[in-house]
Amino acid sequence: MLTVRPIEKKEDQKTLCEQCGAAFNADYFAYAAYEEGTFLGVCQFSMRDGFGRIYDIAPAPGVDDFTSLFVLGRAALNFIDLCGVHDAYFEGEESRLTRAVGFKKQEDGTLYMNLRGFFTSDPCKQ
Repeated sequence: MLTVRPIEKKEDQKTLCEQCGAAFNADYFAYAAYEEGTFLGVCQFSMRDGFGRIYDIAPAPGVDDFTSLFVLGRAALNFIDLCGVHDAYFEGEESRLTRAVGFKKQEDGTLYMNLRGFFTSDPCKQ
C-alpha cells in the first residue's frame, strides 16, 4: 500500500533528498512516499508570502513509479490548501508529472496552480 507521510527530522530529510538528487533545504517541509516500507521518492515544499511552492518531486534511485510521485505531489498540494494557501507554484521544469499534478505554464513561464476548490471536486477537478 502506498503511504505518503511527512519527514519530521531534518537529518532524515537531508538523507532522503541526497538519495534522490534533490537539493536539501532545511527551511522546506518535506513528504516521502513509501510502498510497503520501500522508499519511492521525496517532495519538498514551502508556504511563504501567501504562496505555496513545490521545489522537488524526486524519485528514489531506480524508481520509475509515476503514480506514486503523482500522489506525493498531490499530497503536498492538499496540505498547502488545508493551511489556507490557495496559490501554488512549481519551482522547476515543466514535465509530464507537473502537468499531471495540475500545474499549468503561465504566459510568464511560471508553473502555477490555483487550489481554490481543487480538492473538493470528486475526483479532483482537472
